[in-house]
Amino acid sequence: MTQNASTGAMPHESVPAAGAGTSRSGRAEDAARPGLPAPGGLLASIRGPRDLDRLDHAQLEQLAREIREFLVSAVARTGGHLGPNLGVVETTIAVHRVFHSPHDPIVFDTGHQSYVHKLLTGRQDFTRLRQRGGLAGYPQRAESEHDIVESSHASSSLSWADGISRALTLRGQTDRTVVAMIGDGALTGGMVWEAINNISDANDRRLVIIVNDNGRSYAPTIGGMARYMNEIRTHAGYDRAYRASRRLFSRLGRPGRFLFNSVRGGLHGLLRSPSWQHGQDYALFSNLDIKYIGPVDGHDIRAMEIALRQAKRYGHPVIVHAITQKGRGYEPARADVADQFHAIGRIDPDTGRPISSVRAITWTAVFSDEMLAQARRRPDVVGITAAMRIPVGLDAMAQAFPDRVIDVGIAEEHAVASAAGLAFGGMHPVVAVYATFLNRAFDQVLMDVALHRAPVTFVLDRAGLTGPDGASHNGQWDLSTLQLVPGIRIAAPRDADTLREELAEALDHADGPTVLRYPKGAVAPPTPALTRTDDGVDVLCRHATRDVLIVAIGAMAGTALEVARSLHAQGVGTTVVDPRWVVPVPRSVVLAAASHRLVVTIEDGLRVGGIGTRIRQDMRDAGIDTGLTEFGLADRFFEHATRDELLEEVGLDAPAITRQVLDMVLGLKVPKARPVGEEPFTAAPVCAPGESRLYGTGQPDPGSPAGVC
Repeated sequence: MTQNASTGAMPHESVPAAGAGTSRSGRAEDAARPGLPAPGGLLASIRGPRDLDRLDHAQLEQLAREIREFLVSAVARTGGHLGPNLGVVETTIAVHRVFHSPHDPIVFDTGHQSYVHKLLTGRQDFTRLRQRGGLAGYPQRAESEHDIVESSHASSSLSWADGISRALTLRGQTDRTVVAMIGDGALTGGMVWEAINNISDANDRRLVIIVNDNGRSYAPTIGGMARYMNEIRTHAGYDRAYRASRRLFSRLGRPGRFLFNSVRGGLHGLLRSPSWQHGQDYALFSNLDIKYIGPVDGHDIRAMEIALRQAKRYGHPVIVHAITQKGRGYEPARADVADQFHAIGRIDPDTGRPISSVRAITWTAVFSDEMLAQARRRPDVVGITAAMRIPVGLDAMAQAFPDRVIDVGIAEEHAVASAAGLAFGGMHPVVAVYATFLNRAFDQVLMDVALHRAPVTFVLDRAGLTGPDGASHNGQWDLSTLQLVPGIRIAAPRDADTLREELAEALDHADGPTVLRYPKGAVAPPTPALTRTDDGVDVLCRHATRDVLIVAIGAMAGTALEVARSLHAQGVGTTVVDPRWVVPVPRSVVLAAASHRLVVTIEDGLRVGGIGTRIRQDMRDAGIDTGLTEFGLADRFFEHATRDELLEEVGLDAPAITRQVLDMVLGLKVPKARPVGEEPFTAAPVCAPGESRLYGTGQPDPGSPAGVC
């Protein structure tokens, strides 16, 4: 799969459909609706995991087929994580057959592969999957007692399992087994090995770790651990012996299968012997003092049940290595070379082709094109990604300059510290990640990059509210956390042109870290500036009467202009500016506050510690007493919905902002606008010698007429 050059979208990515309302429970009885996908056959009879106990092997195989058919039909209508869930159908059935959730807690790493788990725990209404009021795309405690970890950040499951299993042991609940289901991609994250280090040191708990090994995270898993797992997965000698012995012993019925289970352990012991295949040693997990069972065919329910029951009986930490195929049973997914339908928009279930009435250019696509252009111009530019080369837009550069794009796996901390080293070596690294994932590397940003004033550029995709993927995918924290970093410079482009411009400016900055942040989805329409100040602030709108100064942060520029038009219609004059580089705050923005009656900031980050707060502090430092109000996000977690729905919910839509600002101008709401004709209090000159006088006089600068918003 390749990116669409004109839109930046994946071929199977499309605009999510609006669906009918449904209850948050997702109960099976809510799912049967005309024209919408509904479970049938055996699946419709599964109201909870214990309903699996009465099914024989043939029925379990039939159930697996029904689940795959349902997933393709349902997810094709709404979009979601299809490929990962098609790959864990049999493994999840086996898990719920052997273990008794919620008595035996089940932890999913990232949780995007939990759709099958939801179906087996009675949540079969997928009509509004990842939409407001519907099922979440990840585990969610509010939906079911069977869900534990809601975070979608990878590599944390074993730490959760370590803590839960310790708690159960300390409380004497030794009849409960903790199950952690983790993909091989997550094994590239350092937290996994920190957890394994602790689990192996205190291995007197009932803990089963299922490694769902499909050779992929978003795309093929990379690095030394990936090579190690691949050698086990594809070892020709082991595979031949495994299949031949299984066929032989299966002919002997149940006693033969029991004997096969015992012989397989010896076969694996032979595999990991140093004498096997020219000294190759595959005993990593055993050397960690954690029992290892596998590899097991993750699509063989019977084999998985045998392995899991053996692990459960052992009573100590066990790793069960399941070999699976992402996108199993759906040819369009299997044929998708890049990510096998990891995450899709609405598609035609028969062909896998996207259904979309809108083909818009995305922020990611604009960055991808400009990053490639910069790489061609500048040999010192290096791209770094944490297992997300395609989603963040580094794939085009990787194809043109494979040696200059580094995929570190799911290892954001390492990515940032390594970037500091690259900068020391004379390169200019560009670390491209989702905004929410940079939270994991804050210490490295602060102490490895900023402390050493390393010229590293961070490009934060999916900043602000992303929507359908829920709380842990929203990128709302970046503006509040990163502006704490000394010497950092943060840019928020409002459209494609300013993104290109600000990326080039960031790469030219050689004295400390720089940041570009932009939201998910279609890039905003071009918004030309009336003029630009000497310190780089774009003036987007200016009325003759200076009542309200609106400071628009990045993609919120369109909303700010809409507010300005509405205020102007009510007789309130406004000036709208885009600082472009929002940290540090340009001096002209601070000075402009003195010549307006009220200052309004609009951002899609947190109000607490946001850009508005910083502007307020700089105004006070300059002795300017103009009232300022910040429109932004509350410090809370937001459930899944569209970005527009969430913005409206928190009052970040133009009508809601307009109403509040009007009340402030009329003196009905604090902060109240300064009365008309009253001079502002300022302890410093409005404009220092040599600075722009765009806002320092009562009239617009010559040659810069008042603009119509």
